[in-house]
Amino acid sequence: MTEEIAIIQIGNPILRQQAQTIENISSPTVQKLISDLMTIMLESNGVGIAAPQIGQPYRLLIVASRPNFRYPHAPEMSPTPMVNPRIVNHSQEIIKGWEGCLSVPGVRGFVPRYQWIEVEYFNPMGQLQKQIFTDFVARIFQHEYDHFEGLVFLDRLESNLDIISEQEYQKMITNVSES
Repeated sequence: MTEEIAIIQIGNPILRQQAQTIENISSPTVQKLISDLMTIMLESNGVGIAAPQIGQPYRLLIVASRPNFRYPHAPEMSPTPMVNPRIVNHSQEIIKGWEGCLSVPGVRGFVPRYQWIEVEYFNPMGQLQKQIFTDFVARIFQHEYDHFEGLVFLDRLESNLDIISEQEYQKMITNVSES
């Protein structure tokens, strides 16, 4: 089934649309969307994904931090689907870190984000959850949340000098890991 679903690439106007609130979390359509997002994210070796990235303009995202070749030092967490999430509080401290996006292949950016955020969301069973995310996991959430507002990480950059290719990023993290 996932072979029919493609990750939308930058330039597609769907990525620039506002996402809609999900009204019926338990509907088969929403539950299938959660399942499809999970599959596509794992197949793409992503650490997060939002529904607009597969052409579905809904407020649904998944955060799934884990070490991989792009983020070798990422903390491990279970993939967490979040329906209609919102940020209810955040740190004053802003930290810059490297990000990429499944919808913006081959490019990395050094993006400023809140160091911690407090979020509320509904889980796939429709239960309200409240969590505080810090550091890399907070970065993933904020990155995916931006897709609801029609933003990609490039929109958050302070300077074009904060952009590098995936190839240069890989060289950089390999050199850091070896030192």
